[in-house]
Amino acid sequence: MFLDTYDVIVVGGGHAGSEAAAASANMGHSTLLVTMNLQNIAQMSCNPAMGGIAKGQILREIDALGGYSGIVSDTSAIQFKMLNKSKGPAMWSPRVQSDRMMFAEHWRLMLEQTPNLDFYQEMVSGILIENNKICGVKTSLGIEIKAKKVILTNGTFLNGLIHIGDKNFGGGRAGERASTGITADLIDLGFEAGRMKTGTPPRVDGRSLDFSKMTEQPGDENPAKFSYLDSTQALTKQRSCWMTYTSQEVHDLLREGFDRSPMFNGRIQSIGPRYCPSIEDKIDRFADKSRHQMFIEPEGWNTVEFYVNGFSTSLPEDVQFKALRKVVGFENVKFFRPGYAIEYDYFPPTQLKHTLETKLVEGLYFAGQINGTTGYEEAASQGLMAGINAALSIQEKEPFILQRNEAYIGVLIDDLITKGTEEPYRMFTSRAEYRTLLRQDNADFRLTPLAFALGIASDKRMKRVEEKQKKSADFVEFFKETSVTTQEINPILEAKNSSPVKQQGKLFKIFARPSIEMDDMLQLESIKNYVSKNDLDSEILEQVEIQVKYAGYIDKEKQNADKLNRLENLKIPNNFDYSQLKSMSFEAREKLAKIQPRTVSQASRISGVNPADISVLLVHMGR
Repeated sequence: MFLDTYDVIVVGGGHAGSEAAAASANMGHSTLLVTMNLQNIAQMSCNPAMGGIAKGQILREIDALGGYSGIVSDTSAIQFKMLNKSKGPAMWSPRVQSDRMMFAEHWRLMLEQTPNLDFYQEMVSGILIENNKICGVKTSLGIEIKAKKVILTNGTFLNGLIHIGDKNFGGGRAGERASTGITADLIDLGFEAGRMKTGTPPRVDGRSLDFSKMTEQPGDENPAKFSYLDSTQALTKQRSCWMTYTSQEVHDLLREGFDRSPMFNGRIQSIGPRYCPSIEDKIDRFADKSRHQMFIEPEGWNTVEFYVNGFSTSLPEDVQFKALRKVVGFENVKFFRPGYAIEYDYFPPTQLKHTLETKLVEGLYFAGQINGTTGYEEAASQGLMAGINAALSIQEKEPFILQRNEAYIGVLIDDLITKGTEEPYRMFTSRAEYRTLLRQDNADFRLTPLAFALGIASDKRMKRVEEKQKKSADFVEFFKETSVTTQEINPILEAKNSSPVKQQGKLFKIFARPSIEMDDMLQLESIKNYVSKNDLDSEILEQVEIQVKYAGYIDKEKQNADKLNRLENLKIPNNFDYSQLKSMSFEAREKLAKIQPRTVSQASRISGVNPADISVLLVHMGR
């Protein structure tokens, strides 16, 4: 039925579990994915979309590292948008609306076509330990399955409790039972656990909505895609989303049920996502606002089901229904299902190493919402990194740890391990101090060579990156070396209200002007001929434009990152005894002893550790 011993067992088939299983298997290791329902692999539990602010950058990074999420997002997309396009390229964030059913189907089919990967449908109710080392899992049927490494990706299922108004019942998400047993095992082993909550809005019947009263939100005119591979295609047709608003009347009707809202009245004690508040919270916290935006998102190409983004709630279903019927365009709305809140167990991530392996049990890894994060993309990236590191550990190789200046994934994991989280953690561009380096357009440059060295990026993928890098670098050099006459360039400059030049000069200097774009430069014969002769696509043209226009910012950020990396190279000895540093603050000693940072740089980012404490540490280390 099973192998005698698997190299890796992944528990949970959500976004984290799917990426973890794919990574481990693709690195050549026998892998078993155990999940409670194989029909729901990579299910989109909340909104039918991938990417967005900072999340789009993470998705591009997953793709560059050989993960599956970008490919599946492209093949199941129904709309593409590049968000923040009016801002600098560090802020550009790709996002797709997805066909929910197609998304899960494509994920499952890709996993089934992955060598070394087995599947089993059952609930894992506990873990098997020998001498503080993982050796397998046990299921609800009493079956014991042996493994060298185990990755827990339980999402919202650990002792999950669903709330709708005064009613509550066990469940990991609507229509699925909760997972029990694992939390108790982990607490017995000495792990610290906590509770978090999140919510989801109602799903409604699109046939009952009047879209003529709403504002259409179409996709981009020239849509891009997530994956850097040629195997996926950009959309040629798209489905629109729609926007409408709540009103004071809607707010008043919702307030009538506030005393019956467990997310609002305090019956749920756990902490919810600050950046995705319920409609109850929005009305209470922003009482001066008479209306709030709602985005009405289709769940797929052919279904009539719509997701009501902006209306997350745990109010009684009758209150939800009565209030929604007062929203413009929703006068005759019919529900597919009401919104609900869910409480679940998580484990503060300061109990993990940067590899996502637990400090207490060797060979046991946590990834996804079990670590206190929220969002498909954050979960998927952790699953990918846990899968890679579990495989590397079996191979007795150095762990794969991304630094903060290398990837948003590096920022995410470092934040979790170093600072912990007491509320569902969501990635934002503001969390990354080197976001000019960590753009969505250059994730393949940054990460594919690393993935290729690990054996999870194909020769084809690596060859494509090398070709793109060479073509981009050569074109930038062409701008630096090639001059342009005043007769050629001044008409273009004057058309853009940019000061004319008085003498012949280099193209690079002209192109660096804020108002001059690639389309303007393409009016020059020399540029036009170069692009045609070298067969440069839009991806390379965009890359070169960014490299020319932001050269100064990029160089400065690289210098700052290099300074930080000097501290990253200052390793702190394992099991360092901080209690001997009497001149360091008690809080700093306590935090450092608990988290056990690997480097001085990581120690400096721990909440409660100040520069004076770092000076004491450096002196003690002979620095």
